[in-house]
Amino acid sequence: MPQHVPSSLRAAFPRSAQRQLALPPQPRRIVFLARRDYGNEAAGGSELLVDRLAEGLTHLGHQVTLLCGGPAAYRDYRVVSAGGDLGHYLRARSAFQRQVGDCDLLVEVCNGMPYLAPLWHRGPTLCLVNHVHTDLWRMRFGGPLAPAARLGRRLEHWALAGGQRGGLLVAVSPSTAHALRAIGVERERIRVVHNGVEEPGAPAGRSPEPLFVAVGRLVEYKRIDLLLRLWERVRPVTGGRLVIVGDGPERQRLQQLAGPGVEFTGHVSEAEKHRLLCAAWLLLHPSAVEGWGLVVTEAAARETPAIAFDVPGLRDSIVNGETGLLARGESSFAAAWCTLALSTHRRTLMGKAAGDRAAQYRWHRTVRQFRAVATEAVRGWTP
Repeated sequence: MPQHVPSSLRAAFPRSAQRQLALPPQPRRIVFLARRDYGNEAAGGSELLVDRLAEGLTHLGHQVTLLCGGPAAYRDYRVVSAGGDLGHYLRARSAFQRQVGDCDLLVEVCNGMPYLAPLWHRGPTLCLVNHVHTDLWRMRFGGPLAPAARLGRRLEHWALAGGQRGGLLVAVSPSTAHALRAIGVERERIRVVHNGVEEPGAPAGRSPEPLFVAVGRLVEYKRIDLLLRLWERVRPVTGGRLVIVGDGPERQRLQQLAGPGVEFTGHVSEAEKHRLLCAAWLLLHPSAVEGWGLVVTEAAARETPAIAFDVPGLRDSIVNGETGLLARGESSFAAAWCTLALSTHRRTLMGKAAGDRAAQYRWHRTVRQFRAVATEAVRGWTP
């Protein structure tokens, strides 16, 4: 037992309690290193997760700083810009030393491009992983940029499997944990902390006419173009409207592909998103991969079932046949869409099951689970 613990206490406590006294305290000063702030117009589920963690930890008495690229908005916790959206990866170390200085725990949020924090930070680190970008590199950088895709993939895999120097990694779903194990991360270093969801508030009315909603950033891997193609097959059967919520670099191209009955809203307020998710008959999520699929749980909290492909992340947030349906191909996606649209009874049962399951995921639980892992990371660190 450490000498700084008085002998009177050593005598008064049993061995198990003495071991607890010998442990270092919980990390008080926590720094998140991430690509974007939640106020960034390109923010998505990863940014929301970090925001809820930082906010929750702040309310629990921790001193939290977010060091990120791009613009930094005011929060209850400190937000510091380390430079531009991409350039901050090169400036992260100097920005940390200049504007933060020190902390009890540095949390590296790895979304493809790593910061390699364990190689330059002299202290405990924790890596937060939404999903491993293995196949997304090729999707994002195809054709003449294929060499960049191969380089990015190798760097990401090395950083996660070898560059963390034996530290802990937080995965947001069992699928992400499986992907980490597949690239060589030891099982005992992985902890799963699920996303949460807000209390949904007073329900808004369900649309009397068929209303289908897709929510997310308009980028390639979300595959909204595929959804638009399927809509041309589904619309003659179901009728109604397809509403695409979100913005991104693909928006102009997608609007040119859209047929009748499609509406693009761009960014919407939380109140409007709540109204749409309550009114929707179904949430449609054609993404190629997700860490978890936060909007699925947001829709579920409004008793709106979801249809998605059977891909990593979404197979975790959707219980197939119970809270929604998972499709293995385009035809089965269209068939599931038509089937649930035409069956009010089955859709209602799935919505209630989705709502019950969403009640198990709340942000206060996510924050406390994450804090437990953060404490473990600090206690397990050796200089």
